[in-house]
This record gives sequence, structure tokens and C-alpha cells, in this order.
Amino acid sequence: MSELRLTPALGYLIALVAGGLTTLTASPFSLWWLGPVAVGLMYLGIHALTPGQAAFKGWWYGVGLFGSGTSWIYVSIHDYGYTGVPLAVFLTVLFVVTLALFPAVVLWLYRRLSGPHLAALTFAGTWVLGEVLRTYAFTGFPWLLLGSGQVDSPLAPWAPVGGVYALSLITALTGTLGVEFLRRRWSAGVAIAALWLVPLALPTQWTTSREPPIRVALLQGNLPQLIKWTSEGQRTAANTYTQLTRSQGDEIDLIVWPETALPMLEQDALPVLERVQATMAPETALLTGIVQRDQEGRFFNSVIGVGEVEGEYRKEHLVPFGEYLPLESLLRGVIAFFDLPMSSFSSGKEVQTPIRAAGLTIGSAVCYEIIYPDLVANRAREADILLTVSNDTWFGESIGPLQHLQMARLRALENGRYVMRATSNGVTAVIDPQGRIIARAPQFETTSIQAEVTAMDGLTPFTRTGSWPAWLLSTLLVLPGIRRKKEGKREGRNKKEE
Repeated sequence: MSELRLTPALGYLIALVAGGLTTLTASPFSLWWLGPVAVGLMYLGIHALTPGQAAFKGWWYGVGLFGSGTSWIYVSIHDYGYTGVPLAVFLTVLFVVTLALFPAVVLWLYRRLSGPHLAALTFAGTWVLGEVLRTYAFTGFPWLLLGSGQVDSPLAPWAPVGGVYALSLITALTGTLGVEFLRRRWSAGVAIAALWLVPLALPTQWTTSREPPIRVALLQGNLPQLIKWTSEGQRTAANTYTQLTRSQGDEIDLIVWPETALPMLEQDALPVLERVQATMAPETALLTGIVQRDQEGRFFNSVIGVGEVEGEYRKEHLVPFGEYLPLESLLRGVIAFFDLPMSSFSSGKEVQTPIRAAGLTIGSAVCYEIIYPDLVANRAREADILLTVSNDTWFGESIGPLQHLQMARLRALENGRYVMRATSNGVTAVIDPQGRIIARAPQFETTSIQAEVTAMDGLTPFTRTGSWPAWLLSTLLVLPGIRRKKEGKREGRNKKEE
């Protein structure tokens, strides 16, 4: 079967559908098997396109992916950003079409630099390097990476070996090699079988538990976001979390409140925390997300503790427009969305001493940070357990919180660590080292969950190395496919003749 030639318009429609199929691999749909199908559709017919047409095909894929998969942006902007419908729609569309430039650039580069030689390998490697670019360019947005949807698939055992980018690479290779297999290149089928059978021989657990278990309680206050930072919201938050804490009993070793559980500065929250501590058993520790202000007047999105707690954590990777405003002198005051409460945070240090509480060394990630695999791996190297606190109220009833939870599950699997995930209104959960949810609270309820967790000894291969082996392998797959100048000129002449 030769290269399939589609009209450009049909190719763009297929790309739009492929983007939507990629969203369906993620939670709550979890149709992981659609990942290779989406990549195969993008690979199909790519060599019949000019670089410009390939870029447009990539852009339509991005529109399909981010238009369906990040629709929660509208909820954040309109429902909680005090923005009218027309402007909220405009900003959401702008967000989607801008992110769609990433796959556009990737496919342009692929067609500009690569030829048909080893195309299945080169395309897959280029795809992953494009995801790496999206992770770090302009502060990064590693949401809906191809590998994130594979946490429940037979490929999942690859995660502690190579992380999410290894999963993306294997998924992409399955898609491109699948197309080659349909072209009766039977060796491609052998390669696909190997990629999917190797996990059967991999260890099911790379780390070991250290007894005894610790009893933890995660609290979910379910406070309305729109009144959270008012005087009424502050009183409600203090009363809600005080009552939830008192109801946990004396056998709990560690209690966790979510991000900015008390919507006030640390110095204002201390009297509340001290009263709560007085009601807790002496050996119980409490951690909470809080806003700190230092002597220089800088604000930090932090995690602190009371009781037998040592240390604190200040969020390192901030959310643009949510926690800080790029080009602040130009944008501040233009529209209400740019004046959200607490949107002037400073970043914490890259290297911070882990928090110690209830006999555990805890690697922390606040909200958005949990989606960055290498940031979490850095925390896991020095930690017995991982903690993420979040305020997913900004997502409303959209699919955003479920996608966020899925990425937290993948971080647990990659690093062989329990993950405690405390959120304001869901999804609050405890995840075991194999990425399975062992306790979960219903969304939009004032409630709590309890579970047993253990410190984990040892490091997974991914925790030791981070993502660079997957990046290196992707690069090595790309290099042999880069065509020489003569080959590119010959292909150009052939296209003109056609």
C-alpha cells in the first residue's frame, strides 16, 4: 500500500477528529486505545503534504485536542473570573488556537526536515519532542500529553521505567507502525507486539513499603469560590475545617487540608490553626495550604503545618494569569479576569528541604505542579510519600478535575510513591504506588476521607533519571530520518511535476 493521498481539506477534518480522539483517552473517558489511532490518523497521508499543509493539519489537530480537552478554561474565565460571555468565549478560543500552534510547528518541522526514510520512527520521535517543547516553552502546559491517557492501559508498567514521555513514545510508535503494518510491512507488527509484551516482564513494584502504616485524613471543605475571599468566606472556611478536623478521631496520624483552605494570610490563620491544634491528639500532625507573605512583601502559595511538623513548602512553578500576571504593567486592570484574588505570587526556590510530619518525609506539589513529571520526580527522590494540595473549584463541573486526578495517578506510578491529594471540592483521593485510587471523596460535598499509607523505600528508574532517557531516545529516532539536501530537492521536484 503506497502513501495515501487525501485532499488537504479531508486531511484537516481527520486531524480535527484525531484531536478529539486524544481527549477521549484521558479521564473521565479513559479510552486509552484511541491514542495510537489518533497518531495513526495524523501520520496517514502526511508525506503527500507540503510543510505548510502539514502545519495546518497539525493546527487542526490542536484545535480538536484543546478545544475538547481544555474546555474548562471557559468555566475558569467566565464563572470565576468575573468575565462576560463574549469576552470569555474570545479568551477561550484565543487560548485554544494559540496552543494549537504547538502541533502545527511540530508537523511543519517534520515535513520540512524529514523524508520517508524510517518515517514511522521519525514521526513518533518528533511527536514526543513536540510534547517536550509544550511542557517547557513559555512556562509550559503539559496537559493532555499522549502518554497520560495510558495510566490504565497494558502499557502502564512502562511508566516507572521511562515516565509519561516514554508512554507517549510507545503510543505514538504503535500508531505509526500500525499504519505501516496495514501497508503489509509485517515487521511493524512484530515491533508493536514487542512494545506491548515487554511490560509483562517488568516488575509490578519497584519500591518497597516501610512499616508501620500511617493513618491519614484528607479534608474537603467544598466552599463556594465566589465568596471564598470575603469575610463571610473566611469565617465559613475556619468553621468548616475546624469541625471536619474534630470529627476525625484520635487515631489519625496526619490530617491534610487543601490549597488555601483558610483564605487568609498565614499570620491571620495562625490563631485558627492553634485552636484546631488544641483539639487534636498530641501525636497528630496537620498540613494545610496557605498564603504566606515574607518581610519583603512577597506572597507565596505554600504548605505549612502545625503539631509535630518540620519545614514548609513554597510553590515553585506558578500558573500564569492565575498566580502571576505576565506583562503586569500592561494587563493589570484591563479586564476583571486579570485582577483575580491572589494573582501576584512569587516563586519558591527550586531546591527546598522536604516537610517532615508524622514520621514521613513528604515531597510536595501545589495544584498545577503535579502535572510536571520531572518536578515531581525531583521531589520524590528525597521523599517517602508525595502530597499535592489543590483548589480545583476553578474547574467547576467540567472534566478538568478528573484529568488533573489522572495525572496525579501517573505521578504515583512513575515514582512508586503514595500520593495524597487534598482538594477544595474534589477530587480528593489517596493513590497507591501503582497509580490505583484506594480512597476517594465525592465531588462537591463537604466531607473527608481516611486511608492508610506507608513510606516507600527505593527509587524507580524514572525517579532516578527523570525524563531525559525518553527525550534522548526520541531524538535518536528523529536523527536518521532527517533528509539530506539533495533528497529534499528531489522530493520538491517530484511534487512540482505532480
